[in-house]
Amino acid sequence: MFASSVRVMLALLLAACLLAAQTRPQQSELCIFSLETASTRCILTTAQHIEAPNWTPDGKYLLVNGGGVLYEVNLSSPVLKPIPTGEVTRLNNDHGVSPDGKTLVISAGHMYTLPRAGGTPRQITSKTPSYYHGWSPDGKMLAYCAQRDKNFDIYVIPVEGGDEIRVTADPGHDDGADYSPDGRWIYFNSNRNGSTSIWRVPAGKTTPQDSQAELVVGGDRADWFPHPSPDGKSLVYLSYLEGTPGHPANKPVELRLIRLDAGVPVQQTPKVLESFTGGQGTINVNSWSPDSMAFAYVRYRYQQP
Repeated sequence: MFASSVRVMLALLLAACLLAAQTRPQQSELCIFSLETASTRCILTTAQHIEAPNWTPDGKYLLVNGGGVLYEVNLSSPVLKPIPTGEVTRLNNDHGVSPDGKTLVISAGHMYTLPRAGGTPRQITSKTPSYYHGWSPDGKMLAYCAQRDKNFDIYVIPVEGGDEIRVTADPGHDDGADYSPDGRWIYFNSNRNGSTSIWRVPAGKTTPQDSQAELVVGGDRADWFPHPSPDGKSLVYLSYLEGTPGHPANKPVELRLIRLDAGVPVQQTPKVLESFTGGQGTINVNSWSPDSMAFAYVRYRYQQP
Protein backbone atom coordinates (compact mmCIF):
# COMPACT_ATOMS: atom_id res chain seq x y z
CA MET A 1 0.00 0.00 0.00
CA PHE A 2 2.82 2.37 0.97
CA ALA A 3 4.79 1.60 -2.20
CA SER A 4 1.68 2.21 -4.30
CA SER A 5 1.12 5.59 -2.63
CA VAL A 6 4.74 6.57 -3.22
CA ARG A 7 4.45 5.69 -6.91
CA VAL A 8 1.29 7.82 -7.21
CA MET A 9 2.99 10.77 -5.48
CA LEU A 10 6.05 10.49 -7.71
CA ALA A 11 3.85 10.37 -10.82
CA LEU A 12 1.96 13.47 -9.70
CA LEU A 13 5.23 15.26 -8.92
CA LEU A 14 6.63 14.38 -12.35
CA ALA A 15 3.47 15.62 -14.06
CA ALA A 16 3.65 18.88 -12.12
CA CYS A 17 7.29 19.35 -13.10
CA LEU A 18 6.52 18.72 -16.76
CA LEU A 19 3.62 21.19 -16.66
CA ALA A 20 5.83 23.81 -15.00
CA ALA A 21 8.48 23.32 -17.67
CA GLN A 22 5.92 23.67 -20.44
CA THR A 23 4.54 26.91 -19.02
CA ARG A 24 7.90 28.63 -18.57
CA PRO A 25 8.45 31.73 -20.71
CA GLN A 26 8.98 30.85 -24.33
CA GLN A 27 12.05 31.97 -26.24
CA SER A 28 11.51 33.58 -29.61
CA GLU A 29 14.48 33.59 -31.97
CA LEU A 30 14.44 36.02 -34.88
CA CYS A 31 16.58 34.36 -37.53
CA ILE A 32 17.83 34.93 -41.08
CA PHE A 33 18.38 32.11 -43.55
CA SER A 34 20.97 32.79 -46.26
CA LEU A 35 20.47 31.04 -49.59
CA GLU A 36 24.09 31.78 -50.51
CA THR A 37 25.54 29.87 -47.53
CA ALA A 38 22.53 27.61 -46.83
CA SER A 39 22.84 28.57 -43.16
CA THR A 40 20.96 30.39 -40.44
CA ARG A 41 22.00 33.12 -38.03
CA CYS A 42 19.73 34.32 -35.25
CA ILE A 43 20.01 38.05 -34.63
CA LEU A 44 17.70 38.44 -31.63
CA THR A 45 16.52 36.15 -28.83
CA THR A 46 13.82 37.24 -26.41
CA ALA A 47 11.50 35.75 -23.81
CA GLN A 48 8.73 37.78 -25.44
CA HIS A 49 6.59 36.02 -28.03
CA ILE A 50 7.29 37.75 -31.37
CA GLU A 51 6.02 36.82 -34.80
CA ALA A 52 5.94 37.30 -38.55
CA PRO A 53 8.94 39.29 -39.77
CA ASN A 54 8.76 41.64 -42.76
CA TRP A 55 11.93 42.89 -44.42
CA THR A 56 11.75 46.58 -45.34
CA PRO A 57 12.55 47.45 -48.99
CA ASP A 58 15.65 49.44 -47.95
CA GLY A 59 17.09 46.25 -46.44
CA LYS A 60 17.81 47.90 -43.08
CA TYR A 61 14.98 46.69 -40.83
CA LEU A 62 12.76 43.80 -39.94
CA LEU A 63 9.24 44.37 -38.62
CA VAL A 64 7.66 41.95 -36.13
CA ASN A 65 4.67 41.94 -33.82
CA GLY A 66 4.42 40.82 -30.22
CA GLY A 67 1.82 41.28 -27.50
CA GLY A 68 -0.40 43.29 -29.85
CA VAL A 69 2.41 45.76 -30.63
CA LEU A 70 4.30 46.32 -33.89
CA TYR A 71 8.09 46.59 -33.62
CA GLU A 72 10.99 47.44 -35.89
CA VAL A 73 14.36 45.73 -35.54
CA ASN A 74 17.38 47.58 -36.90
CA LEU A 75 19.63 44.95 -38.45
CA SER A 76 22.72 46.91 -37.45
CA SER A 77 21.63 46.94 -33.78
CA PRO A 78 18.89 44.35 -33.23
CA VAL A 79 16.50 45.46 -30.48
CA LEU A 80 12.72 45.67 -30.40
CA LYS A 81 11.60 49.27 -30.99
CA PRO A 82 7.81 49.90 -30.83
CA ILE A 83 6.10 51.55 -33.79
CA PRO A 84 3.19 53.74 -32.66
CA THR A 85 -0.18 52.64 -34.06
CA GLY A 86 -2.48 55.11 -32.33
CA GLU A 87 -5.73 53.73 -30.98
CA VAL A 88 -5.42 50.49 -32.95
CA THR A 89 -3.99 47.95 -30.53
CA ARG A 90 -3.94 44.15 -30.23
CA LEU A 91 -2.35 43.74 -33.65
CA ASN A 92 -2.01 40.21 -34.97
CA ASN A 93 0.76 38.74 -37.11
CA ASP A 94 -0.59 39.90 -40.47
CA HIS A 95 1.25 43.10 -41.41
CA GLY A 96 3.41 44.40 -44.24
CA VAL A 97 5.32 47.20 -45.92
CA SER A 98 4.45 48.91 -49.22
CA PRO A 99 6.78 48.32 -52.19
CA ASP A 100 8.07 51.91 -51.90
CA GLY A 101 8.70 51.48 -48.17
CA LYS A 102 6.58 54.49 -47.18
CA THR A 103 3.46 52.81 -45.80
CA LEU A 104 2.61 49.99 -43.40
CA VAL A 105 -0.47 47.80 -43.30
CA ILE A 106 -1.63 46.17 -40.07
CA SER A 107 -4.45 43.82 -39.09
CA ALA A 108 -6.53 44.03 -35.94
CA GLY A 109 -9.93 42.72 -36.97
CA HIS A 110 -9.96 45.26 -39.82
CA MET A 111 -6.99 46.20 -42.00
CA TYR A 112 -5.39 49.63 -41.63
CA THR A 113 -2.61 51.60 -43.28
CA LEU A 114 -0.30 54.08 -41.56
CA PRO A 115 2.99 55.87 -42.25
CA ARG A 116 6.17 53.78 -42.09
CA ALA A 117 7.34 55.62 -38.96
CA GLY A 118 3.97 55.03 -37.28
CA GLY A 119 1.07 57.35 -36.63
CA THR A 120 -2.70 57.38 -36.95
CA PRO A 121 -4.02 54.30 -38.78
CA ARG A 122 -6.59 54.63 -41.58
CA GLN A 123 -9.17 51.84 -41.80
CA ILE A 124 -9.28 50.08 -45.19
CA THR A 125 -11.83 47.26 -44.82
CA SER A 126 -15.49 47.58 -43.91
CA LYS A 127 -15.99 43.94 -42.93
CA THR A 128 -14.31 41.85 -40.28
CA PRO A 129 -12.36 39.64 -39.81
CA SER A 130 -9.85 40.60 -42.49
CA TYR A 131 -6.24 39.41 -42.31
CA TYR A 132 -3.64 41.07 -44.55
CA HIS A 133 -1.17 38.84 -46.39
CA GLY A 134 0.21 40.47 -49.54
CA TRP A 135 0.81 43.82 -51.27
CA SER A 136 0.63 44.03 -55.06
CA PRO A 137 3.96 44.99 -56.66
CA ASP A 138 2.46 48.16 -58.14
CA GLY A 139 1.45 49.26 -54.64
CA LYS A 140 -2.24 49.59 -55.51
CA MET A 141 -3.90 46.48 -54.03
CA LEU A 142 -3.86 44.43 -50.83
CA ALA A 143 -4.52 40.68 -50.79
CA TYR A 144 -5.99 39.16 -47.65
CA CYS A 145 -7.79 36.24 -46.09
CA ALA A 146 -11.27 36.95 -44.78
CA GLN A 147 -14.06 34.97 -43.21
CA ARG A 148 -17.36 35.67 -44.94
CA ASP A 149 -20.48 33.51 -44.63
CA LYS A 150 -18.60 31.11 -42.30
CA ASN A 151 -15.86 30.39 -44.85
CA PHE A 152 -12.29 31.67 -45.32
CA ASP A 153 -11.44 32.85 -48.83
CA ILE A 154 -8.99 35.17 -50.59
CA TYR A 155 -9.96 38.78 -51.32
CA VAL A 156 -8.26 41.90 -52.65
CA ILE A 157 -9.05 45.55 -52.02
CA PRO A 158 -7.56 48.87 -53.18
CA VAL A 159 -5.05 50.35 -50.75
CA GLU A 160 -7.23 53.47 -50.61
CA GLY A 161 -10.23 51.39 -49.58
CA GLY A 162 -13.47 50.58 -51.37
CA ASP A 163 -15.30 47.40 -52.30
CA GLU A 164 -13.52 44.12 -51.63
CA ILE A 165 -13.11 41.76 -54.58
CA ARG A 166 -13.50 38.04 -53.99
CA VAL A 167 -10.71 35.98 -55.55
CA THR A 168 -11.69 32.48 -54.37
CA ALA A 169 -15.04 30.95 -53.45
CA ASP A 170 -14.17 27.29 -52.88
CA PRO A 171 -15.80 25.77 -49.75
CA GLY A 172 -12.33 24.82 -48.49
CA HIS A 173 -10.16 27.01 -46.26
CA ASP A 174 -8.09 29.45 -48.37
CA ASP A 175 -5.41 31.53 -46.62
CA GLY A 176 -1.95 33.12 -46.82
CA ALA A 177 -2.33 35.08 -50.07
CA ASP A 178 0.80 36.67 -51.58
CA TYR A 179 1.43 38.26 -54.98
CA SER A 180 4.08 37.15 -57.44
CA PRO A 181 6.60 39.96 -58.05
CA ASP A 182 5.36 40.43 -61.63
CA GLY A 183 1.78 40.84 -60.38
CA ARG A 184 0.45 38.00 -62.53
CA TRP A 185 -0.40 35.53 -59.76
CA ILE A 186 -1.72 35.29 -56.23
CA TYR A 187 -0.23 32.36 -54.34
CA PHE A 188 -2.12 30.91 -51.37
CA ASN A 189 -2.66 27.76 -49.32
CA SER A 190 -5.86 25.76 -49.44
CA ASN A 191 -7.25 22.43 -48.30
CA ARG A 192 -9.56 22.25 -51.32
CA ASN A 193 -7.98 18.95 -52.40
CA GLY A 194 -8.02 17.35 -48.94
CA SER A 195 -4.61 18.20 -47.47
CA THR A 196 -3.47 21.80 -47.17
CA SER A 197 -1.38 22.55 -50.26
CA ILE A 198 0.02 25.52 -52.16
CA TRP A 199 -2.01 26.95 -55.05
CA ARG A 200 -2.10 30.00 -57.26
CA VAL A 201 -4.73 31.88 -59.28
CA PRO A 202 -4.45 34.72 -61.81
CA ALA A 203 -4.37 38.17 -60.20
CA GLY A 204 -6.22 41.24 -61.43
CA LYS A 205 -9.54 39.54 -62.12
CA THR A 206 -12.91 40.73 -60.80
CA THR A 207 -14.62 37.37 -60.35
CA PRO A 208 -13.67 34.30 -58.29
CA GLN A 209 -10.86 32.47 -60.07
CA ASP A 210 -11.28 28.95 -58.66
CA SER A 211 -11.67 27.46 -62.13
CA GLN A 212 -8.20 28.84 -62.96
CA ALA A 213 -6.53 27.58 -59.78
CA GLU A 214 -3.24 25.73 -60.31
CA LEU A 215 -1.65 23.34 -57.81
CA VAL A 216 1.90 24.49 -57.05
CA VAL A 217 2.95 22.15 -54.21
CA GLY A 218 1.04 18.95 -53.46
CA GLY A 219 1.68 15.93 -51.27
CA ASP A 220 0.54 14.69 -47.89
CA ARG A 221 2.08 17.37 -45.66
CA ALA A 222 0.16 20.45 -44.51
CA ASP A 223 1.75 23.40 -46.32
CA TRP A 224 1.08 27.06 -45.45
CA PHE A 225 2.06 30.65 -46.22
CA PRO A 226 3.76 30.62 -49.66
CA HIS A 227 6.03 33.60 -50.34
CA PRO A 228 7.64 34.24 -53.75
CA SER A 229 11.07 35.89 -53.69
CA PRO A 230 11.36 39.45 -55.08
CA ASP A 231 13.23 38.17 -58.15
CA GLY A 232 10.50 35.62 -58.84
CA LYS A 233 12.92 32.67 -58.87
CA SER A 234 12.03 30.95 -55.58
CA LEU A 235 9.11 30.29 -53.28
CA VAL A 236 9.49 29.52 -49.57
CA TYR A 237 6.69 28.10 -47.43
CA LEU A 238 5.95 26.52 -44.05
CA SER A 239 5.37 22.76 -43.92
CA TYR A 240 3.69 20.84 -41.08
CA LEU A 241 3.49 17.10 -40.53
CA GLU A 242 0.79 15.24 -42.43
CA GLY A 243 -2.65 15.66 -40.89
CA THR A 244 -1.86 18.81 -38.87
CA PRO A 245 -5.10 20.82 -38.67
CA GLY A 246 -4.91 24.57 -39.17
CA HIS A 247 -1.65 26.43 -38.55
CA PRO A 248 -0.92 25.94 -34.83
CA ALA A 249 2.07 27.27 -32.92
CA ASN A 250 4.90 25.28 -31.34
CA LYS A 251 4.84 22.30 -33.68
CA PRO A 252 7.55 20.44 -35.59
CA VAL A 253 7.80 22.33 -38.88
CA GLU A 254 10.05 22.68 -41.88
CA LEU A 255 10.88 25.63 -44.09
CA ARG A 256 10.77 24.39 -47.65
CA LEU A 257 11.69 25.93 -50.98
CA ILE A 258 10.83 25.29 -54.61
CA ARG A 259 12.14 27.02 -57.70
CA LEU A 260 9.69 29.00 -59.80
CA ASP A 261 12.21 29.31 -62.63
CA ALA A 262 13.08 25.63 -63.01
CA GLY A 263 10.20 23.88 -64.71
CA VAL A 264 6.72 23.03 -63.47
CA PRO A 265 6.73 23.65 -59.68
CA VAL A 266 4.35 20.82 -58.78
CA GLN A 267 6.69 18.30 -60.45
CA GLN A 268 9.65 19.35 -58.31
CA THR A 269 10.89 17.80 -55.08
CA PRO A 270 10.84 20.61 -52.50
CA LYS A 271 14.10 21.41 -50.74
CA VAL A 272 14.01 21.28 -46.93
CA LEU A 273 15.94 24.29 -45.61
CA GLU A 274 15.37 24.13 -41.85
CA SER A 275 13.54 21.93 -39.30
CA PHE A 276 12.60 23.34 -35.89
CA THR A 277 9.73 24.17 -33.52
CA GLY A 278 7.50 26.84 -35.01
CA GLY A 279 4.28 27.31 -36.96
CA GLN A 280 1.92 30.18 -36.32
CA GLY A 281 4.10 33.30 -36.33
CA THR A 282 7.08 31.81 -38.16
CA ILE A 283 6.52 33.24 -41.67
CA ASN A 284 2.88 34.35 -41.81
CA VAL A 285 3.82 37.23 -44.12
CA ASN A 286 6.48 37.79 -46.78
CA SER A 287 9.90 38.03 -45.15
CA TRP A 288 12.30 37.96 -48.13
CA SER A 289 15.26 40.32 -48.26
CA PRO A 290 15.11 42.85 -51.14
CA ASP A 291 17.95 41.06 -52.97
CA SER A 292 16.22 37.65 -52.74
CA MET A 293 19.32 36.13 -51.11
CA ALA A 294 17.83 35.63 -47.64
CA PHE A 295 14.60 35.55 -45.70
CA ALA A 296 13.72 36.06 -42.04
CA TYR A 297 11.69 33.81 -39.79
CA VAL A 298 10.93 33.16 -36.11
CA ARG A 299 11.47 29.88 -34.33
CA TYR A 300 10.45 29.06 -30.77
CA ARG A 301 11.63 27.04 -27.83
CA TYR A 302 10.74 26.69 -24.16
CA GLN A 303 13.38 27.84 -21.73
CA GLN A 304 15.03 24.99 -19.90
CA PRO A 305 14.15 24.67 -16.19
